[in-house]
Amino acid sequence: MTRPLIITDCDEVLLHMVVPFREWLDEQHDIHFDMHDRGFSEALRHKDSGQPVERALVWELLLGFFETQMHRQTPIAGAVEAIGRLGRIADIMVLTNITERHHLQRVEQLAAHGLDLPVRWNQGGKGKSLAAILAEREPSVALFIDDLAEHHASVADHAPGVWRLHMVGEPQIAANVPVAPMAHARIDDWAVAETWIAARLAEGPAPAAPSYQNIPSVQGASS
Repeated sequence: MTRPLIITDCDEVLLHMVVPFREWLDEQHDIHFDMHDRGFSEALRHKDSGQPVERALVWELLLGFFETQMHRQTPIAGAVEAIGRLGRIADIMVLTNITERHHLQRVEQLAAHGLDLPVRWNQGGKGKSLAAILAEREPSVALFIDDLAEHHASVADHAPGVWRLHMVGEPQIAANVPVAPMAHARIDDWAVAETWIAARLAEGPAPAAPSYQNIPSVQGASS
């Protein structure tokens, strides 16, 4: 058995993404990004026509953002400080949905903000990748943090003994994102989340059956 392990997402948990992405789309591509709609197929619209952006172009734009605009991303309020303190009681690694060619950029990006963490890149649901990490590391207890409900469902399926924290650290969208039903708690503020995380790590592995803790969503201030 090894130390406790925290496996966290990056975008909207550690770093802002949708706001700088929206600003870049507006400035460089004449595309309006309505952040109140989480479906990218409807959220991105051409400013001149109001028509949704073609699905293939959405993917190209996302790749373009990560290729050239990572410098626009800044830390979520309190994330760097909380991760630093949690690192005293647990190992921490990042599981992020990017392509392999962006892996080194993400490592360097996080390090530039004081988050010198191992990074595992992923595509699709995160459950299988997380289960593989657990098999490698054999932590005494593990905790997963992500802003997307589908990843909590995937982790619940493939690694049910992992604590699951739903966090949407971007205040401009947090109130419009429903709670992830397969997460154990929803907390959007790192000051509150840090206490909850430390308590769960001390408690031991999560019960296999999901038990959502009705903690109110707390929106952190923009960094």
